[in-house]
Amino acid sequence: MNELQPVQVHCPYCGEPIELTIDCSLGAQRYIEDCQVCCKPIEVAVRIQHDGLPEVAVRHQDEI
Repeated sequence: MNELQPVQVHCPYCGEPIELTIDCSLGAQRYIEDCQVCCKPIEVAVRIQHDGLPEVAVRHQDEI
């Protein structure tokens, strides 16, 4: 299986679909990535499932 997996999500600010490339070899991770459309900072949380595919959640950077 390829360690780099493209994942499509929707920006929590503008709602536009964006594609993230997830490095599954890193395991669980959290990072900030700017939206490719509106440039606002998105908090990305990644969990690698048992089948090796990433489960990705995105939210506003200031969301609690």
